Amino acid sequence: MSATLQTTDHAADADLLDQTASAVRAAGAALRERFGEVVRYQTREELMRALAANDDTALDILRPRLTSLRPEAGWVEDELDGGALPSGEWWVVDPAEGNVNHLHALPDWAVTATLVRDNQPVLIVVHLPLTGETYTALAGAGAHLDGRPLHVSRTEDLGLGIVATSQARPDEDEKVVRRVGSSISAMLDALVVRTSVPATLHLVNVAAGRIDAFWQFAGARADLLPGALLVTEAGGQISDAEGRPWTPQSESFLAAAPGVHAAAVATLSR
Repeated sequence: MSATLQTTDHAADADLLDQTASAVRAAGAALRERFGEVVRYQTREELMRALAANDDTALDILRPRLTSLRPEAGWVEDELDGGALPSGEWWVVDPAEGNVNHLHALPDWAVTATLVRDNQPVLIVVHLPLTGETYTALAGAGAHLDGRPLHVSRTEDLGLGIVATSQARPDEDEKVVRRVGSSISAMLDALVVRTSVPATLHLVNVAAGRIDAFWQFAGARADLLPGALLVTEAGGQISDAEGRPWTPQSESFLAAAPGVHAAAVATLSR
């Protein structure tokens, strides 16, 4: 590919990022209007209906707008799906990342959209409607918060670091649950260990240098791809928990500042 064509493609992706951010902010505004009171439910069925109502509110905005931007791109329906995608372009969207927090009137939720091209994230938008913050990343062009460049922390001692982990999904496999528990115990050598959902909000903090490492066992494309590109473009390192290259098929995930990545791998591999 010629340098001129590469420049043209990059400019087109940058424009696409801006338009994607506009769509994600619009969906976030609709969800913000639904936020405030704790949503009561007594059964799993009632919970699932409440979650779906939030998803549908955002998707009614996101799907037509993002489809109009890339009509040939596929669409990932289930934000809990994992594994590789077929070749070509795909929108990987979490219309209400941290949906259960939204239902409980907790502030930790977001709207995310990622364009994946041949299984590589090309651009991402993470919008936090309650703060108005918008995190973006474009492959090869850095990570930004409302236009300001992001960079991971320069911490080099895991014992002085803040680290975090998250629950991949409800009703997780018992083997994964045990592994999560043992990993938290191992990571207590760090200064502070944070445990909460959703993963994406920890990952924006890694990209912004606020926390030093995040790990998770299992996981889905929608909750890891946005943060993976953000952290990489902010100068961080992405791998699985054993230090091998991470892919959506991996059984674990680690995002860390370069100065603590090796120590985090060693700790999680005990």
